[in-house]
This record gives sequence, C-alpha cells and structure tokens, in this order.
Amino acid sequence: MLARRAARELTLILFSQLGEDIKQYKNRDFNQIIINSIRTLTNNAYEELKLQSSAIVEMIEYIDEYEANNPTNLSRPIESNNIPVPIPLTSDMSGRLTSIAEVCEKAFEALEIAEMSALEENCDTKAYIQKIAKEYSSNHTDVDDEIKRLSVGWEFNRLVKTDKDILRISITELLFVKEAPTKVVVDEAVELAKRYSTEDSASFINAILAKVIKEHGLY
Repeated sequence: MLARRAARELTLILFSQLGEDIKQYKNRDFNQIIINSIRTLTNNAYEELKLQSSAIVEMIEYIDEYEANNPTNLSRPIESNNIPVPIPLTSDMSGRLTSIAEVCEKAFEALEIAEMSALEENCDTKAYIQKIAKEYSSNHTDVDDEIKRLSVGWEFNRLVKTDKDILRISITELLFVKEAPTKVVVDEAVELAKRYSTEDSASFINAILAKVIKEHGLY
C-alpha cells in the first residue's frame, strides 16, 4: 500500500530527528515532527532537482555545440539553421540521464507523499507513522535488544544510525504492529537502505530481518 510505504519513509526521517529518550515524546510532538519530516522530504527533493537541472543545462549546451560543429552543419551556409545530426550515446551521457531520471522519480514520490500526508489531518499515512512511533516508544528496549543480539560481530553503538532506524521501524512493524505482510516489510526496509544508507546496508538489514522472522516464526 502506498500509504504505508510513504509512512515508512517519513518515519525514517522522523526517527532521525528523535533523541535517544523516545519515551519523552507525546502525540503532539510526533505530529509536529511528522510535519517537519514532510518538509525535509520535499526540501531534499527540491534541492536534488535544482542540482540536476544544472546537469540538464550542460547536456543541452553539449548537444547544441556538437550539432553546430558537426561537419554536416559546418558545410552549410552561415545563415542556415542547423539540421539534426546523430548524437553518440556514451556511457557517461547514459549515466547522467539515468541519474536525472532517478532524481526526478524520487522527487515525484516525495511530492506525492507530501500531498497524501497534507490532504487529510487523520489520513492513513499519518496514522501509520504514529502507530509505528508509539509502538517503538512502548517497546524500544525490546526492539533495540533484538538488534543488539542479532548484530553478531557489530557493536550496536557503532552501527550506522540510518541502519538502526530502518531496523527499528521494521522490527517494530513485524513484532508489534503486525499489520503489513512480512515480505512487504522486509522488501521496503531493504529499499530504504538502498536509498538512504551505505552500499552494504541493504544486505546487512536483510540478514538481520531474516533472523527476526526465523526466530519468531513470522513466515
């Protein structure tokens, strides 16, 4: 469900803004932090789009110059308009186009999430964010102990915070919220890791969640 996927992404941003003592927060605090999370998401999307727009301008300038300097157009009268010529698609240009497409997709998703969250005061997205946050607040010791126990070879305090927060959200969903299918929770946790954390985070998070599922019989 899009509402829950949006909720997970906003919850990750929400968790990044919380202090370690999560029990100090009240419902009104969560509501304000949700609003701040939506602003953060849309602002990040805006900044990424602005950054990529300069890459688009550079590509347009390159294409215009390539066309003007092509022998076909150089041989035409000065007053003549340039005619289109084939552009070689190098791996560099293909990579740039892919990056632009990915940023645009991310920006559209961010705006869609923001729109969904803003349209209705008590919408499904906000309700699910609050549910995860409240359940983690009530069970944060158990959730963090689960991460510590299963992160064999890793010191909890030295784990990447984004990884810890993704695991906190996912384990809270799996063990305490229990509304979304197990596979969906895991798949979207891995996707969040790919988008917001380090290169190795997705496999690490997938491995920890696999242990949680096995130990608690959540197949």
